Amino acid sequence: MPENDKNEDLIHPVSKSISRRRLLLAFGFGAANLGMLRKLPKLFNSSSTTSTSGTSTTISSTPSTTIFTSPELPPVFDVDSVVNPDGHTFDLVISGGRVIDPESGFDAQAEIGIDGNLITHIGFGDLAGTNTIEAAGLVVSPGFIDLLSYPPNGYGDWYKVADGVTSNLCLHGIDYPMDTFLSQEESIDPPVNYGGATDQSAHRRDLGAGIEFLSKVPGVSIDDLTELADLDLRLGALGIHQQPEYTIGVTKEEMLAHGVVASKYDVPLCLHLRSGDTVNLSNQELAVAEAISVAEETGCRVHIEHLNSTGGTSRMAEAVEQINNARSSGLSITACTYPYTSWATYAGTSRFDNFEEKFGITYDDLQVVGTSSKVTAAEWPSIRSANLLTAAFAMSEEDIITALKAPWMMIGSDAILEQSHNNHPRCAGSFSRVLGHYVRETKTLSLIDALSRMTALPSQLLGECSFDMARRGRLQGGAVADITIFDEEKILDNASIENPAQESTGVPHVVVGGQIVRMNGTNDSNVRPGVSILRDLI
Repeated sequence: MPENDKNEDLIHPVSKSISRRRLLLAFGFGAANLGMLRKLPKLFNSSSTTSTSGTSTTISSTPSTTIFTSPELPPVFDVDSVVNPDGHTFDLVISGGRVIDPESGFDAQAEIGIDGNLITHIGFGDLAGTNTIEAAGLVVSPGFIDLLSYPPNGYGDWYKVADGVTSNLCLHGIDYPMDTFLSQEESIDPPVNYGGATDQSAHRRDLGAGIEFLSKVPGVSIDDLTELADLDLRLGALGIHQQPEYTIGVTKEEMLAHGVVASKYDVPLCLHLRSGDTVNLSNQELAVAEAISVAEETGCRVHIEHLNSTGGTSRMAEAVEQINNARSSGLSITACTYPYTSWATYAGTSRFDNFEEKFGITYDDLQVVGTSSKVTAAEWPSIRSANLLTAAFAMSEEDIITALKAPWMMIGSDAILEQSHNNHPRCAGSFSRVLGHYVRETKTLSLIDALSRMTALPSQLLGECSFDMARRGRLQGGAVADITIFDEEKILDNASIENPAQESTGVPHVVVGGQIVRMNGTNDSNVRPGVSILRDLI
């Protein structure tokens, strides 16, 4: 990668694992920018060839007949990183695309210049670049941020790239101590950025408490758990994860104690709620109310994981109203969803206990991942014994649509593909499904609204505690060049329960940290610019 002398320390760090340690002061990231991060984004309605000449590479696409215009360029994130394009040769130019910055509402055909890992110019004039992506006819968006994935594994990350994901975050818990997580990810050297929440259920496991009530576990206290959470946060974890539905011994007291720690570090408490019971809907109502009360009593920010499958199943309008009321009272409550009407988990877990009574479904609504047929009553005992990943068609399309329309709702896949391919299709198609099905086909969301839920809103949620994330999720001068380029007329998810290992269609180019990891619809396995996204340590 050509060097940009002005930003050399920023762009070419000694180690990828400790990401650009804290540039708040160096960038003059003051109150004005913090205020910008805290506001919701403005919501607006609204076959390729490759040629190479010398050291310059141009990627071109068939142009569109529609040109969008906006009167003003997007705001500048960091003025010191912006360069004058006159006489300047950028490392990479993205030319002729429909550039959308969801945070500011900018939506126009524009040129983007990139040096190192930063966007150093956005404008309307021609730019010179060592490498150029011709994006005419394509949408140029901030790279998609998957809030609710699992750690990159060197395999599923590439399916994420094909789905437009540039940051793969594990707010569902990192499963290991933070130092172990960072070491493992550095050894994998993924193409996407990574980070996540410290996992309270993993701490219980490591202390020998498992899913039991702590009152029944000698020698283990809530303080022991919060100390481990505190340690991970001091090493850069982005939040705290708790899952009382699976870790059934988690008490309200335990949640409150972790909420206090989350508030101390200004990170979200990320909750897989206590119930998805659709027969007795009051259990879900109580689960949402419990999360809200934790925010109210501790002052922490709460992010509810996959509200579609816990808290909002068969009662999404009511759950949205609960959260809206809490937000109206000044509490910081957000949520995410994945865009499918089936959830999946392992058949041996407590979620499948009395599933017919609990969720109002039958065996005909179950399908073991990787198979093409529904489960039978005779097969179920052996499936549970083998603990096979099983999908349950237990959610309605109406609930998914209602969830997506909530202005604070974000997109989180809750999965990453493994080499066994024993995964829900959300692992490979969540973001393309939103854009293909819920934007283009059903028109549930406008394009810019949908993109805000994948980019600006996640950046704002975590940008409160992480400058690494604050400078992503936006197309603005001085922001990190994590960029997804897609065809709004072709983008579509292809993954299925029977075969989840299918790349999405319609994402020809993906840039992570200024480097092209997907070009002309093909991933480049030799390009691995992913870095750790950490909580600010200063």
